[in-house]
Parts: sequence; C-alpha cells; structure tokens
Amino acid sequence: MQIRDDATVRTEEYQSFLTYSGLSEDQLDVLNVFDTPHFDAGVLEGYDGLFVGGASEASVLEPEQYPFVVPAIALLQYCLRESIPVFASCFGFQLAILALGGDIIRDRDNYEMGTPLLSLSKAATDDVLFKTITKAFPAVSVHRERASALPMGCELLAYTDACPHAFKVEDKPFWAFQFHPEVDRATLIERLTTYKSTYTEDDRQLNEVLASAVVTPESNKLLQRFVEQVLCQI
Repeated sequence: MQIRDDATVRTEEYQSFLTYSGLSEDQLDVLNVFDTPHFDAGVLEGYDGLFVGGASEASVLEPEQYPFVVPAIALLQYCLRESIPVFASCFGFQLAILALGGDIIRDRDNYEMGTPLLSLSKAATDDVLFKTITKAFPAVSVHRERASALPMGCELLAYTDACPHAFKVEDKPFWAFQFHPEVDRATLIERLTTYKSTYTEDDRQLNEVLASAVVTPESNKLLQRFVEQVLCQI
C-alpha cells in the first residue's frame, strides 16, 4: 500500500522496497491510495502479506482531507483479525497505532529528521526480525507526527527519547516502524531534497541534516528478514 503522490518518489519508494526485500517486480504489486482512495479487504486476495510505505503529502490526523485514511486503517484491522503478515513503515506505523486504538500527535517544531540512533528494548532480543541486532543502530527517520505511547497488546522493539519506533503486535505477524527500514542514506538525501519545503526551513538546515546523516545497514536488513523469516514460512 503506497501513499505517495509525487511520481518520482512513487518510483523511488517502490524500488527501495524491492531492493531491501529481495523481491522481484512480479512479486510486489502496488495499491497507491492517491489513485484508489476507496478500497476494502478484497485488495489482499491472493497475496501473502502487506507492506505499507511512508507519506509526506498526507496525514493520518486529517481523514476528511485524505479519504484513504479510514479504509487503510480498516485494512490493517482486517490483517490483524486474519493474521495476515504486515510490515508497516512510517505513515504505516501511524495508521497501525490508530488501527489498534492508540493516539497520534503532531510535532510542529521538534521532530526527528535524519538518521537518529535507535535503542533496543529487551523484547527485541527474542524478536525474529531484531534478534541479530545487538546494539543501538541508526535508521532513517523523518516524521512530524508520532505516537507518545503504544496501544495495549504491542511489544516495544526500538525507540528514541522522542517516541517509540518499532513494535510487534503480540501473537500476530504484524510489525510497524516509525523509521524507514526501506530507505538508505542516499535515498534520504534524494527524498529530503524533494520535500525540503515540508521539513526544512531553508537550504542551510537541509544541508546540516544531510551532512549529519549516516549509513543505516542494520535498519535496511529488516525488510529481507521479514520476507525470509515470515513470508517464506507461510
């Protein structure tokens, strides 16, 4: 499920999911909700799992402006009921929080942007996706909306001082990430440049963020682990 309107970013995001999942184009189809804002669980028929991408042109807090928010939340709730594997990134994380009955708040000034260092929870040690990560790791994170806490029934896996960053729903093959496992440093540079008027005040701030960004190898391995350890085990 893709939540992108910009044509260049649509292609870049799709290629990023292909690159880091290890899937081929004939294994990964796209439902872009800007093109198809009204849909139901039938869109998952014949598929093994669901990836949900990020968004810089929409908000989960404005369903009246973005009509796909409500059916997207309903789709995630369907996946939870039916135990359909889900890997939800950034905007997908926020949809998942709402689908589980939690709250999302907006940060207008102090929000994460760049490659912050994420800490691991105790539960990450035994998680099928995170257990090979042994220490804090950097990840691409650009978001102006966040969860202050996780809903009931969720296991925290990674976090920063600002907010929870990854969780798994207990007893379900459902993972969500406030950061972008599908985005590497090079892609971050391209994407922030595209959306610089959304996230940065001027070129000086943009250049500062890009100069401080680091590579994110541990984060980028999570997608392939999901494919190998979850989807391939179905």
